[in-house]
Amino acid sequence: MSRNLVFVEYRLRSIVKSLVYRILSILGIGILGWLITRDVKETTLITVAFQAYLSVLYYVYERVWNKINWGRGIR
Repeated sequence: MSRNLVFVEYRLRSIVKSLVYRILSILGIGILGWLITRDVKETTLITVAFQAYLSVLYYVYERVWNKINWGRGIR
């Protein structure tokens, strides 16, 4: 008896994954930016702009890949 199982990733999961990844990335970019600029204001501006862009990009990227079945399977 075979069942057709389909696994999906809900939008909330994609959002949570994106936020956790962004937190880690904020720390990394913030530290790197400060080491390069030694200016808190400049580092903050660069980090916020970069993270906003990457958050949207990551979410869209995840949603697109969620529609692609290549490389998925059930064992």
